[in-house]
Amino acid sequence: MSLLTSTNVISITNGQIFLEAKLFFCGVHPAINVGLSVSRVGSAAQTKIMKKFAGSLKLYLAQYCEVAAFAQFGSDLDASTRFLLSCGACLTELLKQGQYQPLSTEIQVPIIYAGVNGLLDSIPVDQITQWEGEFCSHLTSSQGALLEEISGGNITPELGGNIKGR
Repeated sequence: MSLLTSTNVISITNGQIFLEAKLFFCGVHPAINVGLSVSRVGSAAQTKIMKKFAGSLKLYLAQYCEVAAFAQFGSDLDASTRFLLSCGACLTELLKQGQYQPLSTEIQVPIIYAGVNGLLDSIPVDQITQWEGEFCSHLTSSQGALLEEISGGNITPELGGNIKGR
């Protein structure tokens, strides 16, 4: 399980990472429990644009993991809990990545933006991977200006709207 943890991830967290077998067997690689792992560097290792658009991702995933742990014991869940579980499963699926299939920051930012801003709420979890592949193809084939804007790292008030409009 730890073979898939790159040395730069270990370096960023000073080696204080917690791996979870459950995440690994669900296809999350590296299977790092972000809620328990400790980082002295924190978000300082992220680019400004990634911080801006992915800042709430860790909070959403932590809430999802907490609620998912309790939800397995109860079958009578209210609508807001079911929605949180659905969104968390969607975000987890969105972050899965095939081995030797890295994504550039320019591609990651719009994908994460879509996930944390509710743009994927109507897509079933089992179709997220297909959506992501199609969205990546769309971005690379016809959204060069947007990718350049993201690559430049200049965060403008219009950037979120530009991503949403794609």
